[in-house]
Amino acid sequence: VQFVESGGGLVQPGGSLRLSCAASGFTFSGYIMSWYRQAPGKERELVATINTAGLSTNYADSVKGRFTISRDNAKNTVYLQMDSLKAEDTAVYYCRRRSHADAWGQGTQVTVSS
Repeated sequence: VQFVESGGGLVQPGGSLRLSCAASGFTFSGYIMSWYRQAPGKERELVATINTAGLSTNYADSVKGRFTISRDNAKNTVYLQMDSLKAEDTAVYYCRRRSHADAWGQGTQVTVSS
């Protein structure tokens, strides 16, 4: 099982980024997927979750209305569209199967700063 996150970078407050996570080593379409993030000095937190068909999503209160999770089962990829970014969104972002103790990928750094 492997996850490769990409798409992070430096963005100004109010800007947007789209993260991608390419998954391999399992039947992607059969698993609920989630995005997590870890800010400096803080514990990793759950950001968003999407069901197997992509028809049901859930978000942390802190990102609700600003972030959108989606998936492409044909490409074994899950996405996180992040809009109206704030400084407090600065973190390393990871994806993983929900409720599975998979090894974490390298993550992708998102820095929101002017």
